[in-house]
Amino acid sequence: MSEESIVGKSLAEVLNAQLMPKHVAFIADGNRRWANERGLPAEVGHCAGKRALVELTFLSRKWGIKVVSIFVFSTENWKRPKEEVSSMMSLFQELVDFDRYGTRISCIGDRSRLPECLREVINSVEEKTKCNNGVHLIIAINYSGRYDILQATRRIAGKVKDGTVGHEDEIDENVIDEELQTNCAAFPCPDLVIRTSGEQRLSNFIVWQLAYSNSSSPTNTFRTLRKKIMLRRWFGFRGGIAVLVGLNCFI
Repeated sequence: MSEESIVGKSLAEVLNAQLMPKHVAFIADGNRRWANERGLPAEVGHCAGKRALVELTFLSRKWGIKVVSIFVFSTENWKRPKEEVSSMMSLFQELVDFDRYGTRISCIGDRSRLPECLREVINSVEEKTKCNNGVHLIIAINYSGRYDILQATRRIAGKVKDGTVGHEDEIDENVIDEELQTNCAAFPCPDLVIRTSGEQRLSNFIVWQLAYSNSSSPTNTFRTLRKKIMLRRWFGFRGGIAVLVGLNCFI
């Protein structure tokens, strides 16, 4: 597609929904680094990351992305300073209580260690947004991919024991998929995973679901992701780079 052929068209007209990934996963790295570079507390970086997620959700809806999952707090993050963890838990209450753009909210992870007030907000928002038909935003809080697989295995073993699953030959990938926490999504396995700040590790995030995902590691922090960068990731995923000719007309 040439620059001349897209002049005068809206971005929505240029984007091909068939080329867009259905599910994009983010490992939101770099919020603390963003704050440190500006001489600000880590808490300010996390707040800035929240604003970036709001923008990302809006753009995903506009571009036809169906599911966005984001890793915001791992089971290892409890080792961070208590003040930072406490601040993040308060921020998560605001993040989860996100009722914009028809977004459906789901949270995955072990909720047992989360503050009761946060668990109550999660339960309320999931119920309130369950029928929304916008982007399905999956927020991973106190999440571990290995633990997710372990819990799925235990549930399957229980079904074998009580006869719900009758024979070992009946246990296939679909059975495991159904027991993972991402079973709440229409498209549980991401087409594309983006980890910001140039890091390439999965850090124990939905490791089963990411087995066949394309990956990208922009050097930008999560806060400094921009529309142009994200579009390059989307189209690079499908090999539709030609569509980016003259993209500056739009962004």
